[in-house]
Amino acid sequence: MQNETEIESMPIEIEFDRFDLKFYNQEAEVIPELKQNYPYLFPKQFSDSVWIARQKDSLQLILQEAVSEVFDDTTPLEREISHLFKHIKYHFSKVEVPHVVTLTNNVDYQIKIVYSDSLLLISLDTFLGADHPLYEGIPNYIRKELDQKFILSQIAEKFAAFVIPPAEDRTFLAQMLYEGKKMYLHDLLLPHQSDAIKIAYTQAELNWVEENELYVWQYFIERQVLYKTEFEWVQRFLEPAPFSKFYLQLDNESPGRIGRWIGWQIVRSYMEQNPETPLEELLKMPAQRLFNLSKYKPKR
Repeated sequence: MQNETEIESMPIEIEFDRFDLKFYNQEAEVIPELKQNYPYLFPKQFSDSVWIARQKDSLQLILQEAVSEVFDDTTPLEREISHLFKHIKYHFSKVEVPHVVTLTNNVDYQIKIVYSDSLLLISLDTFLGADHPLYEGIPNYIRKELDQKFILSQIAEKFAAFVIPPAEDRTFLAQMLYEGKKMYLHDLLLPHQSDAIKIAYTQAELNWVEENELYVWQYFIERQVLYKTEFEWVQRFLEPAPFSKFYLQLDNESPGRIGRWIGWQIVRSYMEQNPETPLEELLKMPAQRLFNLSKYKPKR
């Protein structure tokens, strides 16, 4: 069990470095200093004129105005991210607490967050709220995640991808358990978040997967999906999508990435059966061994 008192007492306090505020609504004279302080945000192939034009671009200024309104006071969010990194540091003592930089990035929802071992970039314009008018035209299954309540789980996701060895083979089972390991790390790092937030489902979607876990598993077994290596299966059940593609009547009711949910339940089942397994060992464990020892059975 985690020692929450011990975790909470860890001296980690994260403050945002608001690059977005230093760049927009500023004079062109700030560019050379910003390039010196944030070289990773200024690709060398672009001249200063590109950045000066961007500073004054009307769409960029509308985006930044929206960011400044929604993220007027970032103190609560900084506190929550500090809490997350206390949990990360508890389980991964060698991990460096990163420098956190916020920016505005053209609502590029494919890279909302970037994590490396010493740097965390958060594009605040991708977390304005699912119903924000600036997101008009973006598909609903993507929009629902463009909300600041998902920032912590997005950071946990990027961190998990950074520390968990990639799947050792191309089988659907290995890919599914790689996703399951990432989700299990969410359990440890975000113990106070709901499962719906961790996996970015609505409550209705979460209810659906819980009620239909048995039927989904039967589908995988009957069609002998676990050891298939065609990318089609990853696309249908592990990639972001409006729904999972069973090609049955239930498709429209199912949430996307349902294989991720099943992988998560298998890893949870393994840890219930083998609670003494060190975290590092779990994260490196071959998929077939983990699956065999999980004794996974759908709950209903």
